[in-house]
Amino acid sequence: MPKTSARLLSLLSLLQARRDWPGALLAERLDVSPRTVRRDVDRLRELGYPVAAMKGPDGGYRLDAGTELPPLLFDDEQAVALAVALQIATASGAGIEEAAARALNTVRQVLPARLRHRVDTLRVTAVDRPESRPGPQVDSGVLMAIGAAVHAREVLRFDYRPVSAPVPVRPETETETEAEGEGGRGVLPPPPRRVEPHHLVTWGRRWYLVGWDLDRADWRTFRADRIAPRTPAGPRFTPRELPGGSVAAFITARFRGTTATGDGVGGWPCRGEVILALPAAEVLRHTREGIVEELGPDRCRLVLGSWSWPGLVAAIGRFDADIEVIGPPELSSAFARLAARYAAAATPPRHP
Repeated sequence: MPKTSARLLSLLSLLQARRDWPGALLAERLDVSPRTVRRDVDRLRELGYPVAAMKGPDGGYRLDAGTELPPLLFDDEQAVALAVALQIATASGAGIEEAAARALNTVRQVLPARLRHRVDTLRVTAVDRPESRPGPQVDSGVLMAIGAAVHAREVLRFDYRPVSAPVPVRPETETETEAEGEGGRGVLPPPPRRVEPHHLVTWGRRWYLVGWDLDRADWRTFRADRIAPRTPAGPRFTPRELPGGSVAAFITARFRGTTATGDGVGGWPCRGEVILALPAAEVLRHTREGIVEELGPDRCRLVLGSWSWPGLVAAIGRFDADIEVIGPPELSSAFARLAARYAAAATPPRHP
């Protein structure tokens, strides 16, 4: 490679590595004069790279964003990370699967043989859990609109469509169940939601918006595939402190049915209390979301939550021990219903 071309690639790599570069430091790193750096910067500009000059005592250069995407340079680790990320993006559910596959093919074609071999040995295959219907696809424009509002800290106005399919046994969020009842029975459509958007997250191949609902004065989660953003956006806002201290703690608590303050089972719609004829240590090994209290060497109290009473009974029954129900009455009734159902299942069928 000619010396000038190699130096241009080195200069471009340096400009991509950090935001601002003093001219003297660039000359030192490239082992050339400041005048040569200026000429090389002009050559990069002719090739379409938007290199801005910084004024001041020392002067310097910065690689800015341009109107078109110029060729980029990646080191070995960046190139491999990009290829792996594109493989994952082909199964992201974000509406970019085809574009990600084309980008992966483009990147792979220009990878050196040693890096292409590393990428080819790591093939990522996304396998979804069996479901009665395919997962929802989100328009990439919707994700961009939500992301822009989160970045700009602007109130997001949007229509939140109800669920057209039957309500699942376990709703994804409190907001989803609530939205299903809005606009479904009335003549007039519901007013647009006004939310301070804080985070755009993905969970189980679905995209969610986490934000403060201004009309309900509470933290809510919204399915991104049901959001239709409205324009213009609302005013800017000062971000509130998210319960739980982080978006990971908050969203995990919501989807497990617990509260973000960590009270264990407070957020489940069905919550029951029983005494099990098992040591507390043994029960603790098999439950992560309940409260276990030791009552003796072979007895413990268990407080557990679930999305339904039959589901709670099934969760408790898996311990295979004698059970004493403390309450509530709904839990006792669910035990009776399932006991009759299991007894019928254990009876041999009568054939004529």
